[in-house]
Amino acid sequence: MESGKTRRLGRIFRDDGKTVVVPMDHGVPAGAIEGLADIRRTVNHVAKGGADAVLVHAGVAKTVDTAHLGLILHLSGATRLTINPNWKTQLCSVKEAVRLGADAVSVHINVGSDHEQIMLENFSRILEECDDYSIPLLAMMYPRGPKIQDEHSYDVVGHAVRLGYELGADIVQTNFTGDVESFRDVVNSVRVPIVVAGGPKANSASECLRTVYESVKAGAAGVSIGRNVFQHQDPTVMTRAIVEIVHSESNFGTAISGTAEKSETVLAGP
Repeated sequence: MESGKTRRLGRIFRDDGKTVVVPMDHGVPAGAIEGLADIRRTVNHVAKGGADAVLVHAGVAKTVDTAHLGLILHLSGATRLTINPNWKTQLCSVKEAVRLGADAVSVHINVGSDHEQIMLENFSRILEECDDYSIPLLAMMYPRGPKIQDEHSYDVVGHAVRLGYELGADIVQTNFTGDVESFRDVVNSVRVPIVVAGGPKANSASECLRTVYESVKAGAAGVSIGRNVFQHQDPTVMTRAIVEIVHSESNFGTAISGTAEKSETVLAGP
């Protein structure tokens, strides 16, 4: 990999090859949801908790200080008010991401959607721009469409991840399959880092942390968790718990048991 991408990836991944990303791109599809109304404050909370990077849209990147965090600029989006919310369109250019000091860009593709081909075509153009600017591309590859009965099943998650890898993504973000063994097979089918998405708000902090633990145990290079962090009653504490699991492999068991004990108090969350 060329030095430009290597340097930028080094601002997202630590020396252990792992990362904790907190995505805060939810304002485009859903508006100023709980936890993101004061996004500057939330960014400060996750930075204090030890997050490695945040993922935001261009407007936020222009107005919020992310100097102590890796910056991933999200290029895709659609509002939940449209008739086709799963049809993600390009909202920002790679050139603008470079201007804003981004360390990587991300693109969302719903594999299996009615507009999959259009999103894939757009992805290929963005990938070429990324190579021109030597900036890494994170591909959010989610199985989501009329033929998808279970977005977490091994077959469709494995296919989505392999598609992102085959197309040239530098990082692939996807759903956890629900168990270590099947997700390890997904990870082993590609030669790029796999980051696990946090998904909807979990029933408890310990449930979210268990997913983090099992994902990394299966070989994931990290996690990208939004709502389960920024909608928690203490985003700093929740971020710190995730960071401990991802970056301190020898302490996984201790972290899980410790945070489970706290789940009714500090880590309970709303």
